[in-house]
Amino acid sequence: MPQKKKSQSWMHLKQAGNECFKKGQYGEATSLYSQAINELEKSNKKNPEDLAILYSNRSASYLKDGNCGECVKDCNTSLELHPFNVKSLLRRAAACEAMERYRQAYIDYKTALQIDCNIAAAQDGTNRMTKALTEADGLSWREKLPPIPTVPLSVREKLMQQTSANTAKQNPASQQNGIKETKKPTTPTDKDIKKGQALKEEGNALVKKGEHKKAIEKYSQSLKHNPTEVTTYTNRALCYLSVKQYRDAVRDCDEAVMIDSSNIKALYRRAQAHKELKNVKACVDDLNSLLRVEPKNTAALKLLQEVQKK
Repeated sequence: MPQKKKSQSWMHLKQAGNECFKKGQYGEATSLYSQAINELEKSNKKNPEDLAILYSNRSASYLKDGNCGECVKDCNTSLELHPFNVKSLLRRAAACEAMERYRQAYIDYKTALQIDCNIAAAQDGTNRMTKALTEADGLSWREKLPPIPTVPLSVREKLMQQTSANTAKQNPASQQNGIKETKKPTTPTDKDIKKGQALKEEGNALVKKGEHKKAIEKYSQSLKHNPTEVTTYTNRALCYLSVKQYRDAVRDCDEAVMIDSSNIKALYRRAQAHKELKNVKACVDDLNSLLRVEPKNTAALKLLQEVQKK
């Protein structure tokens, strides 16, 4: 019986951490995941895969808070416990990319693609890293890369089965801890569309009051009902910009651009976020894409001039 209580304890802490994460309370989520890790490590029946998930979850909280160094440490531990875990690979890649460790990020994105070649985040990340490494090291950049691990076929098959099972259980718009592993189109029901629209309008009203954090929650709820509504992503991106969560703004704009590649608001807001993240190349690329669609957009022309001066 005592062991069962311990097991329930870490599981409850993990669940509480997940709830905090969904609400954007990343510091509290980190604390709860840390407590869950301590409880599970004290247990005589600790399972490496359970521990790996807890470390991976905590890494996501660190990543959201911009603590990329701790994110990488937790991903390293998670991958030691559960090699080739896709979420840990993607989170470590995102953290390394943010710290401009482009070679390691490239390797992690490419490793994730060995497991599932349809992971959009890994495809996009590989393309970004290819550009960054070409600019940094020239055309011979591949020669400077450390070896890319080969994912055994047995591991690939097992992980793909797990990914498929998880995807079947979860709503695609509310995948745990912020990284969606597959991009499978969904068709919301009329009921979902109406509910999503109502929540989006509540979010819009909160934005007008300047309550951006509350608006983010409403938009997030809206996207659970209708993950195909492009304006909800661009509206939430605007809120993320207002509260200085620039990486989250980029991710929302990425989603919007995948739905509508010429969306002016998505391109402009992503450019703004890239500017704040000191990613001048990506900022200029977005502004140029925008100006191809709308050549006389004054806001884009002004921002482009400002960035190019710097």
